[in-house]
Amino acid sequence: MNAAVSSKAAADPATPPPSVVKAAEERVDSYDWTALASDLDDYGCAVLGKLLTPEECRALAALYPHEEHFRSHIHMARHGFGRGEYRYFRYPLPDLIAGLRTALYPRLAPVANRWNERMGTDARYPERHADFLKACHDAGQLRPTPLLLQYVPGDFNCLHQDLYGDLAFPLQVAILLSEPGRDFTGGEFVLTEQRPRMQSRAEVVPLRQGDAVAFAVHNRPVQGTKGNYRVNLRHGVSRVRSGMRHTVGIIFHDAR
Repeated sequence: MNAAVSSKAAADPATPPPSVVKAAEERVDSYDWTALASDLDDYGCAVLGKLLTPEECRALAALYPHEEHFRSHIHMARHGFGRGEYRYFRYPLPDLIAGLRTALYPRLAPVANRWNERMGTDARYPERHADFLKACHDAGQLRPTPLLLQYVPGDFNCLHQDLYGDLAFPLQVAILLSEPGRDFTGGEFVLTEQRPRMQSRAEVVPLRQGDAVAFAVHNRPVQGTKGNYRVNLRHGVSRVRSGMRHTVGIIFHDAR
């Protein structure tokens, strides 16, 4: 098993080892978070280029057939979600995913808190992901939500929002594990924004292997002529035309 994707037992299976967190923090801290926060404010999404190496991408994608890493297996067509399939990881998460989940959260929490303030929402998010997870678990949201998705020709993911309980962190991250043009064609990441009394806006986010996109899960504020107003967002994946596409989704709240 590749060390980057190994799972290690801990006293709390939702808490990654300190060494794993430190390595992820060093990786995440290398980005210009002022610029990324500005992109999130302006467009509802921001790209972290080359967050994972090609070797790490291949190692994570290779986990898909191995059921011992996952708590459930979803076929989208059975639920009207589109076509394709995905698996939710079980705790303890693979080290690479657990570390990134812990390291990315404190970079995104200030954006989430600023958005809630602008939208007049009372909820505020703690600095540490462990504290937010504790709140989720205390509320009965105990099931891990990071997932690994697999698409083949003809598959697509309908526009949706990943909300799994009363507590939901308003941003999430998706990492493309496959290389467009080599491993698959089609399969673009799509974000739509429904604005009050206006037509919806679509954002197609070009990604390469190892790139991550951070994006709004549900709502975000937009500055208008009369102050801030709330827009509603959904995300999905367009039809894969050839090959196979794998993606990791990092959702920061847990599910009921």
